[in-house]
Amino acid sequence: MAPRSQPTARQVRLGTELRRLREAAGLKAREVAGLLSSTSAQMSQVEAGLAGVSEERVRRLAAHYACADEALIDALVAMATERTQGWWEEYRGVLPPVFLDVAETEHHGTFLREVVTSHVPGLLQTPDYARAVFGYMVPELPGSELKPRVEHRMRRRSVLEREASVPYETIVHEAALRILVSDRRAARAQLAEILRAIELGHATVRVIPFAREGFAGAGIEMMYVGGSLPRLDTVLRDAPHGTAFIDAESQLARFRALLNKLEKAALQPVESRDFIHRMTKEL
Repeated sequence: MAPRSQPTARQVRLGTELRRLREAAGLKAREVAGLLSSTSAQMSQVEAGLAGVSEERVRRLAAHYACADEALIDALVAMATERTQGWWEEYRGVLPPVFLDVAETEHHGTFLREVVTSHVPGLLQTPDYARAVFGYMVPELPGSELKPRVEHRMRRRSVLEREASVPYETIVHEAALRILVSDRRAARAQLAEILRAIELGHATVRVIPFAREGFAGAGIEMMYVGGSLPRLDTVLRDAPHGTAFIDAESQLARFRALLNKLEKAALQPVESRDFIHRMTKEL
């Protein structure tokens, strides 16, 4: 089978975890290749997410690496054998691959914790708000590219609204709620949409007010996605080249600590809801 030309973030993560198991066992790729009647090059493709791997091979590798963590092995098998084509696949070739990777990562998350300081969280945006954000890009996007971006962003909300919804908590700075990315009508509708999500139980929203003393984290933005095991958690961060997928345990620990620090600066959920209500009246 020919190598994948563009593996998904989930496929890359599976390969990364298999490589980490091999390295923890102190083995080289060439030493393991013979076990699978393979080559070092093919092993490298598996560990880069460029080639698929069967359940039988995942279990054989785990046994060879003396991995006794059955929960981890089962989770990796699930990643290797899951064949569901999610709604995001409709946008393959239409939007940049990272859009699909974000949606797939959220879909498989066990919980979502987000921090935003400059924009309303994407999962809570209205079409008008999203259109204004994407429409501000330089060079300006033609309508044929703008429309699918807005549509994709709206469909991402399915993780919050489906029957087996993903628990979602977001910390939003007051600045993100007050910036008029469009007009006042759109701003009022956006705040109303956030309140609707709160009332329906789709989101837990906590606000950091301008007046909060001792808050110096205005530059921190991230989405922390819980994996089926803590080891498989992922942090998504916007970067100049696109969204970065972070999964090194040392960095995950750092971002967990940052989240906990930011939570201490934020209002409680009920206070935050009332705060947003007051903002709506001011508009």
